[in-house]
Amino acid sequence: MSRTLLVAGGAGFIGANFVHYWLENHPEDRVLALDALTYAGNPANLLPVWNDPRFRFYPGRIEDPTVVNGIFRVEKITHLLNFAAESHNDRSLLDPVSLINTNVTGVAVLLEAARQHGVERFLHVSTDEVYGEIGAGAFRESDPLEPRTPYSAGKAGGEMMARAHRIAYQTPVVITRGSNTFGPYQYPEKLLPFFITRALQNRKLPLYGSGQQVRDWIFVRDHCTGIATALERGATGEAYNVGGGNERTNLEVTRRLLAILQKPETLIQPIGDPRGEAHDRRYALDSAKLHALGWKPAHDFDAALERTVRWYVEHESWWRPIVESEGYRAFVARYYGPYLGEEL
Repeated sequence: MSRTLLVAGGAGFIGANFVHYWLENHPEDRVLALDALTYAGNPANLLPVWNDPRFRFYPGRIEDPTVVNGIFRVEKITHLLNFAAESHNDRSLLDPVSLINTNVTGVAVLLEAARQHGVERFLHVSTDEVYGEIGAGAFRESDPLEPRTPYSAGKAGGEMMARAHRIAYQTPVVITRGSNTFGPYQYPEKLLPFFITRALQNRKLPLYGSGQQVRDWIFVRDHCTGIATALERGATGEAYNVGGGNERTNLEVTRRLLAILQKPETLIQPIGDPRGEAHDRRYALDSAKLHALGWKPAHDFDAALERTVRWYVEHESWWRPIVESEGYRAFVARYYGPYLGEEL
């Protein structure tokens, strides 16, 4: 039987990649994307599927019940996936209030629509950052949520809304918590696309401190298959970690991408850490629970990193308008200006 998926945040990085993945692998299904097209939502991310008769795009904000319920009244939605979020820690430190509208209120609006219209499954995409930092070992789904930035606190708040809806109304909720994701179509404010696009312009790469922060990296297609596995096989009311099993320091990743681009390491510019104590030193996920459902990452980290770097090299027409836009330049100047000066 065919399904109709509504992908909230479908023009963003992971959301758009999931739309591509699902349409490629489920030819009998329809996929609808809802996106507010704020700074990180980009219609160009959906160009490969824009004319596919199984795809439809709706502009709008998830915190607007008129928009959300209007889509549900028009479409026979069976599955709802929420990728929509204000998703950058640095931006959340500059404006810790506005993200609550999307990351908490928007989740509540989607949950209520899912309840009222009887969707078969609501999958909420969260992040490993809700756990906080971990010195050794790896987080399991049963560990407490101890967010340390406004962004991660907002994501934890969205999870609490989902959990409460499941208990109070039996809404068929499943949660995924993904590790640091990289790949094509990622807005160039996150570490990898930020550094790749700057290196391509021979600009300094502002690396926080000594660059020894450890992250568990996962290629975006593997993240998408993990989400799909939880959607189709996960138990209602459960959370699933989606980790890549690729722990690398930020310095190691930076050096690797410079080597791929054949750029000198002198482009690396150590700077003070604007996050201070809020900058988590290490994340790591235990994904055994999702592995038990038959999922595992399929992409080698080094090969996926090279594939990602090459994508940005070959798609300058995608990233150049972004990095030259007034809004992007204003953010970089506000956040990194005190450290890089004329390098901006």
